[in-house]
Amino acid sequence: MSLEKYVAKRDFSKTAEPKAGKSKNDNKLLFVIQKHDASRLHYDFRLEMDGVLKSWAVPKGPSTDPKTKRLAMMVEDHPFDYRDFEGIIPKGEYGGGTVIVWDEGTYEPIEKIKGKKAQEKHLLNQLNDGSLKIILHGEKLKGEFALVKTHGMGENGWLLIKHKDDFSSMKDITKLDKSVRSQKTIEQMEKTSEKVWIEGKEQDIKAPKKKLEKKSKNELVQVGGETEINTKILLKNAPKSPIPKGIKPMLATLVDEPFDDDEWQYEVKWDGYRALAFLDKQKVELLSRNNKSFNEKFYPIYDLLKEWKINAVLDGEILVLNEKGISKFGSLQNWRSEADGELVFYVFDLLWYDGKNLMELPLFQRQAILNEILPTEDDRVRVGKAFKASGIDFFAAAEKMGLEGIIAKKINSTYVPDRRSKEWLKVKVHKRQEVVIAGFTKNDDTSKSFSSLLLGVYEKGKLQYVGKVGTGFSDKLQKSMLEQFKPLIKQESPFDEIPDVNKPSRFRPNPPKAKATWLKPELVCEVAFTEVTDDGVFRHPSFQGMREDKKSKDVVREVEASTDKIVEVKADKEDVHAAAIKPPKGTEPKTLLNPKDETQVRKIKGHDLKFTNLSKIYWPEDKVSKRDMFNYYYQVAEYILPYLKDRPQSLNRFPGGIHGPSFYQKDVKGKAPDWAKTFPYENGEGEKKEYLVGTDEASLLWMASLGCIEMNPWFSRIQSPDNPDYCVIDLDPDKHTFDQVVEAALETKKVLDAIEVPSFCKTSGSTGMHIYIPLNAKYTYDQSQMFAKIVVNLVHQQIPDYTSLERMISARKGKMYLDFLQNRPGATIAGPYSLRPKIGATVSMPLHWDEVKPGLKMKDFNIFNAIERLRAEGDLFKGVLGKGIDLKKAISKAKTIFG
Repeated sequence: MSLEKYVAKRDFSKTAEPKAGKSKNDNKLLFVIQKHDASRLHYDFRLEMDGVLKSWAVPKGPSTDPKTKRLAMMVEDHPFDYRDFEGIIPKGEYGGGTVIVWDEGTYEPIEKIKGKKAQEKHLLNQLNDGSLKIILHGEKLKGEFALVKTHGMGENGWLLIKHKDDFSSMKDITKLDKSVRSQKTIEQMEKTSEKVWIEGKEQDIKAPKKKLEKKSKNELVQVGGETEINTKILLKNAPKSPIPKGIKPMLATLVDEPFDDDEWQYEVKWDGYRALAFLDKQKVELLSRNNKSFNEKFYPIYDLLKEWKINAVLDGEILVLNEKGISKFGSLQNWRSEADGELVFYVFDLLWYDGKNLMELPLFQRQAILNEILPTEDDRVRVGKAFKASGIDFFAAAEKMGLEGIIAKKINSTYVPDRRSKEWLKVKVHKRQEVVIAGFTKNDDTSKSFSSLLLGVYEKGKLQYVGKVGTGFSDKLQKSMLEQFKPLIKQESPFDEIPDVNKPSRFRPNPPKAKATWLKPELVCEVAFTEVTDDGVFRHPSFQGMREDKKSKDVVREVEASTDKIVEVKADKEDVHAAAIKPPKGTEPKTLLNPKDETQVRKIKGHDLKFTNLSKIYWPEDKVSKRDMFNYYYQVAEYILPYLKDRPQSLNRFPGGIHGPSFYQKDVKGKAPDWAKTFPYENGEGEKKEYLVGTDEASLLWMASLGCIEMNPWFSRIQSPDNPDYCVIDLDPDKHTFDQVVEAALETKKVLDAIEVPSFCKTSGSTGMHIYIPLNAKYTYDQSQMFAKIVVNLVHQQIPDYTSLERMISARKGKMYLDFLQNRPGATIAGPYSLRPKIGATVSMPLHWDEVKPGLKMKDFNIFNAIERLRAEGDLFKGVLGKGIDLKKAISKAKTIFG
């Protein structure tokens, strides 16, 4: 319990809001809902708990329809006496505006618990777990409600949901708009003489009349505490002009961090193609930001715009949305027809309409007109949402959802074509840059079309080298790109200074020998990267896609400006409740469980499975619940099942979440459901156990229902239990950095490549990495372990300074353990795509070998992004289950090469 935040935000010499208070009711818990007309109208939902009022701002107010979920943003605790507050908070103070007590009463937990203290303790536990289930006994609200912490809406995002009961209804309860105390509406309260605390004393004053800032006659009209824009007057007064031609869009300046400011609004930064649409007498031109035609390339949008009967110039973004409503540029680049995904044109600005130039109007007025004139019958064209919210919270929500970033726009900014404005700012979640493709390399030992692209940007009119990128493209994409390259091949380097493409680095002292082929610098692509080195080269770049909408000569190095130097960030803010970024309707991923019910039963492969305590938080730091875990395993099933099917499972159970007690369960005799497949096995020490066998989604989700956060399948199948399908080398870093794990993994690959043994790598999801070698059940565990020992000995000889073969931790002296002993029946190594009980909700993720390089982080792969990665990359590990190596031949080659 703390009121520090509450007190810090208020000047009690100017506001009559209470400072403290204590409940005198020893038997019942009280609640209040206050209707609050501040910077925007909202409802404050407050529950007595722990001596204060736990509080949520509900922008649209409560609903009694169980199908309607209301966003509720948790705010600071309020003192108990605040439940009596009704009146006016002076303008200029925090939350300045009018307050009425819209509803009040008592409440209790849904569970039957006697005694106020016991109820309060139970509710506080539910609050910490992110799921409050309560019964309200109010004058307006009655029956069961739930407050559920949710993801994708920022740190404080919750949902207020009505349970289906005798009090549920589809009627809009907020139409009952009077105070349950004074019987006044917000408007009546504003007009009433009230006692308010101003200038150190209590005074009788009337609420000040709201003044209008009029830029032209009748331009603005004040309605119900908000400014309503008269678009007809705006259009009437706008200057006449023919439809503009040949203009390019206004661009945003890149800054280094998000900010809060009431004079700015925030939008999603979509990952697509910027486009201007010119509609004039049903003639349509859909153009890129460089005035290239998109008419044929994105024909569904073009054909739709031709059907419209409006004359307008629209500014927006064309993109392809995935199931979560998130755009990925690679999907757009590969788009050829509707079969490749849903094209959407998000329109966020209006430059010209029906003979009137609107570019000199402030942004908020242009967008008001846009909202009125844009047809909404077809969901392929949508109005881009602008949020008056906390920019910092909005950016955090965008980051959590996996979006590219946010755009901040000054509310009163005019539109200046073909200019990078400081009144529009962009903040990126990840570093990305458009670059010129100036050549490509091909390693001596590769069968791929090319090994990497040579990248450049223009600085002072000269093309400067910024590095090479070798990840992010499939074989199919490489082949199509090579066809684009062939007409552009030239003998001389286009760079101002010819780069050394075989230059060794600290982490790759002996890079593969590569031959450079130079290209005319005409093609542009986009790359993501982690940082820029002192000599201007991108570290760890990855290819994101070709950019057909930009001229190569326009590609310059983009440097982040300081937010503080551009925006004077205000120290004190009015009460702003952050809006959530929601995926567009109909794009939510398919999940197993709904976000509401605590207990759910689902029929999986013909078997009824029961899932309980679904709001229980398993990863507290990441706010990830049991429900999230079940939904993850349901979505990842098609990828993980090949590595579980027909394999005995070692169950590692975490019934209380990642910080609770855990235990291994290997024997399920008499405990598994009747339909579950089991396998009796006696180890070399005479222990008899009956293991659960992985079969399908039902067995996977039953394991998860036991609290098995991670999946630990045997390396062998029940058809040949003593013959593993693969050999595993486990790199256990102890006190070493993950960059050194990466170096050890690359050294292991170097050894295996030398003896012509294929290998597949994945993160462990914990601290190390696993390297798999396919055996196809042709050898015993002992033979597999012997081979692993040979390999790690050779690796240790190459990097003895920080690796060890000692099994005992004390004997390793802090060095990285090259573990070959995992090659035995029942070894507990997390399988590919398994979640791990670690902070970050990490996933044991298979990688391209090209991705194994310094800068790689374990938390790069987690429950929030794994499914999206799998849909983009597919199963990178399937070769592990393919043709096995010739062990005798491999050992012979190792002896020949290494002695």
